[in-house]
Amino acid sequence: MIDSRPAEAWAQLQAGNARFIAGEPQHPRQDAERRAETAGSQAPVATIFGCSDSRLAAEIIFDLGLGDAFVIRNAGQVISESVLGSIEYAVAVLHVPLLLVLSHDSCGAVRAAIDTAAPEADRLPPHIADLIAPILPAVRRVAGDVVDPASVDASEVGREHVKDTVSELLRRSELVAQAVADGELAVVGANYRLSDGTVTSHLVIGEV
Repeated sequence: MIDSRPAEAWAQLQAGNARFIAGEPQHPRQDAERRAETAGSQAPVATIFGCSDSRLAAEIIFDLGLGDAFVIRNAGQVISESVLGSIEYAVAVLHVPLLLVLSHDSCGAVRAAIDTAAPEADRLPPHIADLIAPILPAVRRVAGDVVDPASVDASEVGREHVKDTVSELLRRSELVAQAVADGELAVVGANYRLSDGTVTSHLVIGEV
C-alpha cells in the first residue's frame, strides 16, 4: 500500500524512476486483480501534470500501475481552465498529496516559443500561438529583449517555465494554495531527460 503523505509519495515516484533508469521496472499493480480493485474508486498517490510529448509517459517513467497517478497533459504543460479544474479535483476530491509539474528536454512547445520570439519570425497557427504564449515570459527572461533562437538555452527556458506554471497555479487556485499552506499538498517542479530517463527536481514547495 502506497503511503499518502507528500514526502513518501515523492519517494515512491523517485524509486519508480530509479527502477526505470536501471532498466529494471517491476510494472506493479497492472494485473487483473488491480483492475478489479480500482474499478469502483481511485486513490492516486500523485497528480502528474506534464507535456503531451509521446516520450513522457508518466506511468512508465515512474514505474507505476493502475490507479497510482492522476495524469494531466498538454503541449508544454501550460495552465488552462481545464488544467486548473483537473488539479483542484485531484486535491479536493481525491486528496492527492503530491503535485508534480514535469517538463522535459527537447520540448517542441518550448522550441516553438523560442523561435516565435525572434524578430521577423513566421506566424504560427492561432491555436498553437495561444498555447505557447504562457512560455514567452520565460523566453524573455532567459534570452533578453532580442531573441536569437540559436543561442537560447532551451533547458533553462523550460525550468523557468515550470516556475511560472507553479506560480500561476498557486495564484489562480486558492484551493491548491491552501492545501499547500496546510501541509496537505506538496508541489514539485522537475525535468525529464530523454536520453537516460532521469527525473531531476529543481523546485519544491511544501515538505517532501
